[in-house]
Amino acid sequence: MSADPDQTAEPQTAEHPAAPTSTAEIGAVAAAERDLDWPECHNVRDVGGLPTMDGHCIKRGALIRADSLNRLTVQGIAAVNAAGVSRIIDLRRQTEQGVAAHPFKADPRYVNIPVQDPADPDHQWMPLDGIYATMLDLRPDLFGEALAAVANAPPGAVVVHCAGGKDRTGMMTAMALSVAGVADDVIAADYALSEKRLREQSAAYVTTLTDARLREIVLRLQPTPPSIMLRTLAHLQATYGGVGAYLRTAGLPDAQLHQLGDRLREG
Repeated sequence: MSADPDQTAEPQTAEHPAAPTSTAEIGAVAAAERDLDWPECHNVRDVGGLPTMDGHCIKRGALIRADSLNRLTVQGIAAVNAAGVSRIIDLRRQTEQGVAAHPFKADPRYVNIPVQDPADPDHQWMPLDGIYATMLDLRPDLFGEALAAVANAPPGAVVVHCAGGKDRTGMMTAMALSVAGVADDVIAADYALSEKRLREQSAAYVTTLTDARLREIVLRLQPTPPSIMLRTLAHLQATYGGVGAYLRTAGLPDAQLHQLGDRLREG
């Protein structure tokens, strides 16, 4: 069953030690255990180990968030294969997938489920949380399809990625974790890690921009403070009644929401 926030948490024991709950503890788990070395990707981590509100945690090797796998070296491809991956969900539109073929394009584990229509504007003039809210409001069916692909994947790790692994992947991961019973502040702390992971790559990209207005937009949209994701989740709560209610409007039945939660949760 998926998490019930009102369920009484199990007492801490040697067999069930308390999960990390503070932002500092979560950051330590990320740095020590959750980051994955997939050369030449820069923003790959397993969300396993994050605590749920009822005293359990997310399974290791259930959901991995990443930036574009097009960058992978031969060693990186080998690392993906060694991770027990059963499905790779590419959230990018066809127009942004570049000249280089996705290394798993012909692999049956690969699915391309864009969460934007090619005609959708990028809304770059908005603050980042405004962009997220607009995307979610505009395409619940596409986000629902992508999360259903996580829920019904074969046994193994599901990799979700976009270009940088912070925006579309961030929203997808946030909703999956919320369904599994992870608290908003923990979700937001995980989201915030992407800024540091992408800092060097982002700075290098900015130096290539000659258009001052575009450079200003990119610099404004690069940071990922926890407040961005907290406001995004608050939008889903205020507008739809929460992540679960939003996904029901996207076509996911309760049974599939339970399937998604059960897939991610230990215990």
